[in-house]
Amino acid sequence: MKIAFLTSGGIAPCLSASIGRLTENYMKKYPNSEIIGYKNGYKGLLEGNILKFPKSLQSKISNFYEFGGSPLGNSRVKLTNIEDCIKKGYINEGENPLEVAAKQLIKDNITILHTIGGDDTNTTAADLSKYLKDNNYSLTVVGLPKTIDNDVFPIKQTLGAWTAAEQGAIFFENIVNENTTSNRQLIIHEVMGRNCGWLTAATALEYRERLKTFNFLDDIGINKNKWEVHAIFIPEEKINLDKEAKRLNKIMQKFDCVNIFLSEGAGIDTIINEMEKNGEKIPRDAFGHVRLDEINPGKWFAKELTNRLNAKKVLVQKSGYFSRSSKANEKDLNLIFDCADKAVECAVNGLSGVIGWDEDNNNVLSCIEFPRIKGGKEFDTKNLWYQKMIKEINSI
Repeated sequence: MKIAFLTSGGIAPCLSASIGRLTENYMKKYPNSEIIGYKNGYKGLLEGNILKFPKSLQSKISNFYEFGGSPLGNSRVKLTNIEDCIKKGYINEGENPLEVAAKQLIKDNITILHTIGGDDTNTTAADLSKYLKDNNYSLTVVGLPKTIDNDVFPIKQTLGAWTAAEQGAIFFENIVNENTTSNRQLIIHEVMGRNCGWLTAATALEYRERLKTFNFLDDIGINKNKWEVHAIFIPEEKINLDKEAKRLNKIMQKFDCVNIFLSEGAGIDTIINEMEKNGEKIPRDAFGHVRLDEINPGKWFAKELTNRLNAKKVLVQKSGYFSRSSKANEKDLNLIFDCADKAVECAVNGLSGVIGWDEDNNNVLSCIEFPRIKGGKEFDTKNLWYQKMIKEINSI
């Protein structure tokens, strides 16, 4: 039995831990198995760039859990996007990336492939699995759902998302103190989340829970309300900036600051329409996704709100790279271990799919068939914890 790992897409606080737990399972239960990793995701698979896992790792498994990032490296490659693969030099003209990847797996004699990534990573794995099956090569592909956005159907909780919310809250604990440096200050905390506001909402929830442990000094104006979250903007809710500005102006007048948690995908259609009207080119990645870092939603909202709030100082801070680079916290580690253990069990039994709590099956930990996996799941704003938080914020 020869097993290969690859991690793909952006990083998340689960990649190193997932690799570690998978490695531990195989080395303990199947000591004769051979393990390799393809470096930098599907790029490494196309180029045949391999990292061998020596048996000496078995005594050092716990070290995996101390690191964020991925020991294998990542990339954003879509095997069905032939033009992009040629452009980046991963394949030659006239080659099919699926065929190149399949031949590499056959050459390496891989029987089990574990992909750790989001919906794009795992749907690409599904394309590869189908191609191999159609060409009479038996390969079991079992994915683990990595994305801090928590936006994969039908998975209730993706790996790394809980940690990212916690780290985003820690990030803002420091940033919010900037409110003491200036009067009428606007802080926009931009959180990752292309189509889904879960991470922004969960980060705000975690931050507000942590805020309860602070000891404030109301006697000299160090008041909890200055450190509060004053607005949450997410893709699932339409933003009426004029209406919000009136509400936030009252907060600015009263507490001399406004703190906004902004999902990077909030209001993106409005921003893109404005850019297109101005004749600007919309930057996109290999999967057709808008490159939000280059669009810079936080800057756009800052521009729109500065005059409305008569803000004297404006600060836009992004917690994304800080939070997604963390090592997994205890809550995520427990989920990672459960999913990795299930992944190995399914893989050795020849069952392909993505491991996760299946919302279509009473949230039972399952091996979910690849065709059922898709991205773009919206955050359910009817969640009681979210409604309660918004009600509290609006009463400030």
